Amino acid sequence: MWQELREELHPRGLEIVTIALDAAGAEAAGPWIAKAAPRHPSLIDREHVVDALFGIVNVPSGVWIDEVGAIVRGPEPAHPKRPAYKDRVVPADATPPQRERIEVVRSLHVEAERYVSALRDWVALGPRSRYALPPEDVVQRSRPRPITEATAAAHFALGRALHDAGER
Repeated sequence: MWQELREELHPRGLEIVTIALDAAGAEAAGPWIAKAAPRHPSLIDREHVVDALFGIVNVPSGVWIDEVGAIVRGPEPAHPKRPAYKDRVVPADATPPQRERIEVVRSLHVEAERYVSALRDWVALGPRSRYALPPEDVVQRSRPRPITEATAAAHFALGRALHDAGER
């Protein structure tokens, strides 16, 4: 998904780094990465450190980091193109729950073209881009997690610890 955009923008200084947030690690995420055959760094975050550090709650999410390591856009939905699930046809033999799930997923709001246009603008203009946020705006958007998200993160961490300890 990201490779085409990386090939376009890498000569102008952008590097794409994809990170799979997968508690099952390379065993689960590795085949997907191998199938994509990326020519950019592709990492696996088994412990979900990236989501804890940046507050990522949904994927795909993008974080823009400039040449000096400053975050110029915090985590936000990041689709490099229209996802295939938006055009998924509901099978005639789908059960009502399956039909409902497919319809819910198809209704998700995705602005791939807008996101990619903003990214191109930032690559072209750097800090002069209207999409590169000043530090105070990045901080304002990076407030602590709401209690529901913090609770979910705590449940995930506890589940991981129990799983790793052999509790199933």
